[in-house]
Amino acid sequence: MRVITGAGEFTRPDEPGGAHWAEQLRVADLSVGTYSIPADGADEQEPHTEDEVYVVTAGRASFEAGGERVPVGPGSVIYVPAGEPHRFTGVTADLAVIVMFAPAEGSRA
Repeated sequence: MRVITGAGEFTRPDEPGGAHWAEQLRVADLSVGTYSIPADGADEQEPHTEDEVYVVTAGRASFEAGGERVPVGPGSVIYVPAGEPHRFTGVTADLAVIVMFAPAEGSRA
């Protein structure tokens, strides 16, 4: 067992308007981290080679993927298949999201 500390806690990015990624766990078949975007910040991520599950723990925004846009906030859970373009937009309150990659992020690259 391992308790994953810091997961889901907002971390202010080093660059104004950017995003911050902190990986908290990595094993062969899974990685877990926290993605933080400040209010009015930009999400510039590219599609990943692994499946992802997002769990929003704080903040408000919209999420765009597959030609759809949905509002998200604490408790929202989103699945994104590998290779699908996606991003958070319209961040109105500091956003913190637990991200789970399966297999581990970058392992299929």
